[in-house]
Amino acid sequence: MKRLQITAFLLLTFFVLSASCDERKENAQEPPADLLPPVETQKPNTSYSPAFEGQTRIAGVKTATQYAATIIASGLSSPWGVTSLPDGRLVITEKGGTLRLATTDGKVSEKITGFPEVDDRRQGGLMDVAPAPDFPTSRMLFFTFAERTPQGSLTAVGKGRLSDDEKAIENFQIIYRAIPYYDNSMHFGSRLVFDKKGNIFVTTGERSDLATRPNAQKLNTAHGKAVHITPDGNAVEGNPFINTADALPEIYSYGHRNPQGLDIHPVTGELWLSEMGPRGGDEINLIQAGKNYGWPTITYGIEYNGNTIGEGITQKEGMEQPVYYWDPVQSPSGMAFYSSNVIPEWENNLFVGGLSSRHIARLVFKEGKVVGEERLLEEEGQRIRDVADGKDGALYAVTDEGRLYRIAKQ
Repeated sequence: MKRLQITAFLLLTFFVLSASCDERKENAQEPPADLLPPVETQKPNTSYSPAFEGQTRIAGVKTATQYAATIIASGLSSPWGVTSLPDGRLVITEKGGTLRLATTDGKVSEKITGFPEVDDRRQGGLMDVAPAPDFPTSRMLFFTFAERTPQGSLTAVGKGRLSDDEKAIENFQIIYRAIPYYDNSMHFGSRLVFDKKGNIFVTTGERSDLATRPNAQKLNTAHGKAVHITPDGNAVEGNPFINTADALPEIYSYGHRNPQGLDIHPVTGELWLSEMGPRGGDEINLIQAGKNYGWPTITYGIEYNGNTIGEGITQKEGMEQPVYYWDPVQSPSGMAFYSSNVIPEWENNLFVGGLSSRHIARLVFKEGKVVGEERLLEEEGQRIRDVADGKDGALYAVTDEGRLYRIAKQ
């Protein structure tokens, strides 16, 4: 009897350990099977070491599904943002202060007007656009743009109604200003995305100059932040600094340089952000309430003249590490998660538009880390300003050169 009890105990232990091993295997981070060398082959700008394996220059992957990238429209005037409407059409902002509607086969509307004057110098202009969650009935669109006044310029958020004849934006009103004003035309950030409760996340830049860089670390300015506001422009209840003395209540995260990409993961609901670094050190960040993302105290980049930034450190207690960074730069602008399964291997992958890099970076994630990277549209030689997840299982991208691409399964 004693021997039988021992045997039973050993068998039970074996099954428990086996199950535990299987669970660890399922939870282990395993990269895609068809790994290739990293897509980046150029010499980095810095000698900084990553904080963890896979934080930069991850292994390459290649899409097996046959797909085609087609120019469906051209001649757009410096498009900046592209977003899907509920009916599947696309809405596209143009930097100078106009809007276009486009069908997925490339029929583009005339210029839609109705905006206040925008500061379209250099990096400014009419920038991002997002339809209100109730757009089918309200016809409300939300925008970010660079506002210029005698006091200087800043990132502003506004909203207006798309007229029934779709020729104008009606009753445009500004709901939020990322103070303070500053007189230059750089680093406005400027993506916006609605959360599941109908509130809005907006990114702002730190305005580039040495004089404004420190603002990214200050809670009494909206420079270099992700802010969380209601559709009326007020701070969302429960924001992390809403009860902090002298802090702006709309701030959600801080320590950002020039974040031009923002999207919410279609499954996890996590907020992700792409951020332009200086020379090297472009970042992909997982944004969490109240966290400090380090700029300009820590960075994986250097000044454009080759000098170190600050103390030349990449890590500091109390400051978040990027999930991924590029060196040399990606110059990441708009980005989108692919939510469809029309191309199954792309599902929940992140597609990041690159400006100076002139391609779209496809990032494959597993358990919150990047495990593979691929380049799309590299042969086109275009500055990819924004990427949108279409309602039809395709991706759409606009370029500074005025093109609209459809990237879809063949």
